[in-house]
Amino acid sequence: MSSVTNKYKVVIIDDERLARAEIKRHLFEYPEFDVIGEASHADEGIRVIEAEKPHLIYLDIQMPKKSGFDLLEDLTMVPKVVFTTAYAEYAAKAFDINALDYLVKPIRKERFSISIDKVRREFSQQNGPPLEFLVHHKIFIKDGEKCHFIPLSDVRYIESMENYARFHFNRNNAMIKKSLNNIEEKLDQRVFFRINRSYIVNTNYISEIHPSFNNRLKLVLETGETFEVSSRQSVRFKNWNSL
Repeated sequence: MSSVTNKYKVVIIDDERLARAEIKRHLFEYPEFDVIGEASHADEGIRVIEAEKPHLIYLDIQMPKKSGFDLLEDLTMVPKVVFTTAYAEYAAKAFDINALDYLVKPIRKERFSISIDKVRREFSQQNGPPLEFLVHHKIFIKDGEKCHFIPLSDVRYIESMENYARFHFNRNNAMIKKSLNNIEEKLDQRVFFRINRSYIVNTNYISEIHPSFNNRLKLVLETGETFEVSSRQSVRFKNWNSL
């Protein structure tokens, strides 16, 4: 894990400078983790994440103006997350959205080492540092009082709702205030395909493809849900899928 190509890019987001320095000090003992950016508030953190596309973020929950949860809600794609905070009462919510870990400040060396082991195990399942925005990445959706931290691989399709998009995953669905165009730009184009103006489909869930009228295609998902592909996108899909 010592070569540069195997390093994991890390961003630290905390409104306290000493807290950021503490995490950097801990990470110094683990050379495969490379701190490539930091931020003192949520909006700055969003800019750094979108610019640097880190594999992992250390994220404070309680920050001025916007919390760590608010930051996640504003991201389309979310890196792996380890929450840090001085308030233990946030632990249940942090784990409810499937964060990798939750560290209470001040962070003990032994506890940080346990957390690093969790992070390593998570990344080892992906055979090294992931490429940006691939299907194993997660999205964070705050739908009312519910928070979802969803692997993109669980998303069957995404539906346009004017200025919103509804994600359909497992037996649930949740909406975010982003257009389908904005989401499409950031998805893995080898997996997700825009079939018409209203839907993007995860092609891993397609079980059947049938010809339809006017040279269109009809897709059937493993769940039995069916979708009509527009004429233009049917041509693109045939070429894309080498039919």
